[in-house]
Amino acid sequence: MQTISAAIIGTGFMAPAHTEALRRLGVTVAGILGSSAEKSQRAAAALGIRRAYRNLEELLADADVQVVHVTSPNRWHFVQASALLRAGKHVLCEKPLAMNATESAALVELARQSGCAAGVNYNIRFYPLCVEARERVARGDVGEVLSVTGSYVQDWLLYPTDYNWRVLESEGGALRAVADIGTHWLDLLQTIMGQQVTAVFAELQTVHPQRRRPTGEVETFTGASAGQQTTHAVNITTEDHGAVLLRFANGARGVLWVSQVTAGRKNCLRFEIAGAKAALAWNSEQPEELWLGRREQANELLLRDPSLLTDAARHASSYPGGHAEGYPDSFKQCFRAFYDAIASGDFQTAPKFPTFADGHREILLCEAISQSQREQRWVELDLESMQ
Repeated sequence: MQTISAAIIGTGFMAPAHTEALRRLGVTVAGILGSSAEKSQRAAAALGIRRAYRNLEELLADADVQVVHVTSPNRWHFVQASALLRAGKHVLCEKPLAMNATESAALVELARQSGCAAGVNYNIRFYPLCVEARERVARGDVGEVLSVTGSYVQDWLLYPTDYNWRVLESEGGALRAVADIGTHWLDLLQTIMGQQVTAVFAELQTVHPQRRRPTGEVETFTGASAGQQTTHAVNITTEDHGAVLLRFANGARGVLWVSQVTAGRKNCLRFEIAGAKAALAWNSEQPEELWLGRREQANELLLRDPSLLTDAARHASSYPGGHAEGYPDSFKQCFRAFYDAIASGDFQTAPKFPTFADGHREILLCEAISQSQREQRWVELDLESMQ
């Protein structure tokens, strides 16, 4: 990986996370592009990155960069990823992949034509015990999956004074809590179960139809009240929390609760999978523990220890048992799968990283959830269009 150089687009919360994970893999981060030349310079200085691009054209022309990580606001993903693929650069994009299914479908086709690796950062798949859960379901340890329940909840947008570009439909899309964090849960559970969602029924709510926008933008998770900036009211149409009922291809049922207004929950993804033989449960705020539920014998609590895990989960674990692996490590493992594919030159045969096709399926799922919320009914998904 030492021969591969990458660049970052975006200077917000995700840029340092991507930069750190790439450096841990031995990938050189050669440049960074912000929304202005000044932001590029500030980010390059803060992160110790050699080059600050003035515009996208400069990045596209940089022959020293083979891979670009897109961490900009959602509305820019389609334009930027399209230009990068046409320039022959591999792309790793933050989720959601695009603003709508028309854009995401076009990106899937463009990626296929380009011959480049094209991935989406569904990093939560790569927690070792999430990999372990997937492997146990696949080998039949839990039996036929009957149901799945869970949530992804945060509190960083609890107050009407909390503000970030993500709350604006024009910047992030019609869905916010579902698209921003709910899609992580949906991607994870479909991956673990090996089953696609076939129908949804959504009930979503905007708790704060108005929020206070500061005159100067704030970084993600810092809160708008920092420094007591001058603010003005903006109308909000994106959801703060809500529930989604789910049907899966194998007949299993599920329910997801998603919220960005749950006090005390900082970044908490939970799931419980109930099978005909056993159950599995995991919590991202206790990522080193996988609960194994039994009917006729004692329940178990599996602590992450590579010597006790399946081969796939052991591969996703870099440290011995008792040496905690968490959120930053999931980025490293996701990127590792992506860069291993680049090194092999094979981006089509059973990719081990989340692809643009996976990102497109999540957009279709979001659009079905949005339709369900508007029409207050079950909405079926066209699985053929999701292939």
